Amino acid sequence: MKLGFIGLGRMGKNMALHLLEEGVEVVAWNRSPEPREEVKPKGAVTVETLDELVSKLEPPRNIWLMVTAGEVVDEILDKLADKLDPGDLIIDGGNSFYKDTLRRNEMLAKKSIHFMDVGTSGGIESARSGACIMVGGTLDDFGRVEKFLKVMAAPKGYGLLGPVGAGHFAKMVHNGIEYGMMEAIGEGAALLKSSPFKYDLREVFRVFSIRSIIESRLIGWVLAELEKDPELNEISSIIGSAGSGQRIKGEGDWTCEFAKEKGISVPVIEASIKVRDESAKDPEDSPEGFRNKAISAMRGQFGQHPVKKKYKNQQTP
Repeated sequence: MKLGFIGLGRMGKNMALHLLEEGVEVVAWNRSPEPREEVKPKGAVTVETLDELVSKLEPPRNIWLMVTAGEVVDEILDKLADKLDPGDLIIDGGNSFYKDTLRRNEMLAKKSIHFMDVGTSGGIESARSGACIMVGGTLDDFGRVEKFLKVMAAPKGYGLLGPVGAGHFAKMVHNGIEYGMMEAIGEGAALLKSSPFKYDLREVFRVFSIRSIIESRLIGWVLAELEKDPELNEISSIIGSAGSGQRIKGEGDWTCEFAKEKGISVPVIEASIKVRDESAKDPEDSPEGFRNKAISAMRGQFGQHPVKKKYKNQQTP
């Protein structure tokens, strides 16, 4: 049970700590040294270079990649491809676009390096205790790393969904669904706030969270934030990456682009993205502003995104 692990951000660090607690030997590298120092006392073998990481893993190697989607994934894969041996396996556990995953698989296959994609859901808390794991890859490679997946996932919370690309595609659609669900919950919170009844929203969401049809972790996360800040006064009404209002294009956008390619109507997901893009225009003390705050509150709870008011003066360009 030995796994190379690249990327110790919010999700990656918690996943690595969970693996260590379950008896997996983790050889960890992160570009900045501080996260390496955090996992080292917990038993991780930390390295300062990719060369050192490769040298500390015996072939056939298994390496988990948990970094931000985009160019950094290509950068690391290009470097690893020149260092690994045929038969080694890389698993991309981040939120990569499925078409990029297919392209990367072709590149690595030319060097006989195996590749898998894993969509990981559940937020920071689940990364630490057991996540939802959506896997794309061959049946042989799945069998090869299932022991790690079982440790990382919540009970029965993982599965091979198809060939390479299937995991990231499923996670893309998952996040599109998530956008729509969060939007609906935010709209409901705004309606309750504006109703003729002087609701204590903490009590409403407490009741919602117990055996209702809309009972969910999202409802629970709104409740958790309301319990700390009943009026959400400290939450920014701008919905954006790191609370800045500058939203990075991601899975919701990719879901809509795929739907457009296929001629499939996805009005709920499209509307939720529009709300995020235009959230800086909504007055903070308006019903729309409260709706946005409820969405930001959920993002802060599951992803530890900084969404407090101090970020509000950064406007969407």
